[in-house]
Amino acid sequence: MAFLPTTAQEMREAGLDQVDFVYVCGDAYVDHPSFGCAIITRTLETFGYTCAILSQPDWNNDEEFLQFGTPRLGFLVSAGNIDSMVNHYSVNKRRRDKDNYTDDGVMGKRPDRATIVYSQVLKRLFPHVPVLIGGIEASLRRTAHYDYWDNKVRRSILMDSQADLLMFGMGENTIIEVADALASGMDVRDLCYIRGTAWKTKSLDHIMDDYIVLPSYNEVSTSRKTYARSFMTQYENQDAVNSKMLIEPYDGWYVVVNQPPLPLTQEQMDFTYSLPYERTFHPKYHYVPAIEEVQFSITSNRGCFGNCTFCAITSHQGRVISTRSTESVVEEAKQITAMPNFKGYIHDVGGPSANFSRPACDKQVEHGACASRQCLWPKACPNLKVDHSHYVEMLDAVRSLPNVKKVFIRSGIRYDYLMYDKNDDFFDRLVKYHISGQLKVAPEHVSAQVLDKMGKPRKELYFKFVEKFNEKNEEFGMKQFLVPYLMSSHPGSTLKDAIELACYLKKIHHTPKQVQDFYPTPGTLATCMYYTGLDPRTMKPVYVAKTYEEKLEQRALMQYSYPKNYFIVRKALEKAGREDLIGTGPKCLIKPYPPKGAQNNRKHGKPKRDPHR
Repeated sequence: MAFLPTTAQEMREAGLDQVDFVYVCGDAYVDHPSFGCAIITRTLETFGYTCAILSQPDWNNDEEFLQFGTPRLGFLVSAGNIDSMVNHYSVNKRRRDKDNYTDDGVMGKRPDRATIVYSQVLKRLFPHVPVLIGGIEASLRRTAHYDYWDNKVRRSILMDSQADLLMFGMGENTIIEVADALASGMDVRDLCYIRGTAWKTKSLDHIMDDYIVLPSYNEVSTSRKTYARSFMTQYENQDAVNSKMLIEPYDGWYVVVNQPPLPLTQEQMDFTYSLPYERTFHPKYHYVPAIEEVQFSITSNRGCFGNCTFCAITSHQGRVISTRSTESVVEEAKQITAMPNFKGYIHDVGGPSANFSRPACDKQVEHGACASRQCLWPKACPNLKVDHSHYVEMLDAVRSLPNVKKVFIRSGIRYDYLMYDKNDDFFDRLVKYHISGQLKVAPEHVSAQVLDKMGKPRKELYFKFVEKFNEKNEEFGMKQFLVPYLMSSHPGSTLKDAIELACYLKKIHHTPKQVQDFYPTPGTLATCMYYTGLDPRTMKPVYVAKTYEEKLEQRALMQYSYPKNYFIVRKALEKAGREDLIGTGPKCLIKPYPPKGAQNNRKHGKPKRDPHR
């Protein structure tokens, strides 16, 4: 199967004078099922619609947008697999040096806020052609949202982009319903009934569904309490079964957000991953680095009922798990083993949480997820069904294929869910077969109050997991290690909490090579905390480290042993009244005298630029 056309010449070579859709994307064109562009365009193709791919166009050159002519049905616009602002900037708002989704990792091939920029160009050049936006950037900005980079509340991206329709969540079913409606001759302004879409209108007179009117943009942009309450209303209306239509007023307009799309059935998941992908980047490129992590990996599930407050998966994929059949996963694995550069290692079989291979409870499929109750936090719900059997079946089937030496799990294990399983079958197999020396898990912190703000289990459960993991390794004669993912400066984390985490790292003799600083991105509950200083679940105040110095101290404490961090850590300990941790004792973090290499960091409190101002 050939790649879809990416130029006017390729379109003509494919025998097409006009395509149904032109897909404008901020990523290089990679025809692999880990890329949204590939999934949407291959789905459309299978249903009889033609597509051309306009990948990373020069937004200052109209000719690139005009090259395919006018599509029969419309333009599809996505910033790519990653939000364009996250792609471009670190948490300190410094421009990144590399874009893994671009040929040779070159930075600068897409604009900031790519969805808005591309859409505005298209509406100027093709004012009467539908422009439909989607992807993670649009999905998480479907209503008014705090924007970390501008440090203000921005309008719905539907308003700023001038697009006609926004598609959010998992889009395979949505895009076909939209395409069929447009192909039937319906005006894009009449596509107001489709799940997983948001649209704008000047009147609510024709809306017959039950809906909730959110506070207006003017209200949420001027009152942080109002913003927090509005966010919580949206947070509790993300389930496909239980949610209501949401309406956000603007001056003279309303943004209407329909119910989310229904989770894909197993048959629909199998269909999506059976499409004829080339499984690599277009031959016009030299090398697209993003292929490295996924070319020998398999997506087995979508959705997550973990509900970490700093993660937007729930807002995008939902809480109800969709999973593939074993046969579908094995078929994809066979395709991978036939690739010329396959060396015998399947790098991953998983998803947002690898070991979620069924809905959290039996009621979710029919009745949806609970609006005000979590499945795993603060403790496991009594209705939680813990079952790894389908996942084990998948892994065993892939592991038994000819030419497969090892099947790794790298996409992340929910250790709490694993610990709730009374059957050790999966735990045993994980230790024996599926770890490449180190297993990465995400306790994120050890402070109780920080973990509560994160929506993560208390440290005692993690400690039990560590103990059991070590026991299993000893039982099976393995020498494997845990690498904990930990986060600094999350809302709720004070200097005292950061010191508690540093003491834990000292105790386990672990210094993280990289520190994950909390990054306030649209759509997460933690970002709402960061902006408002309130926990929207309780409306109680939350401490937030926002200044450069505060964040630098929390980050340095996690790497207290680095000489370059000596004076930063010392100042933090003295500020907190923890001089007892300065000395030569076994529990001390630093010595009373600076190590070699520490002298040049005395003036750490004077940043070159405070990114939070």
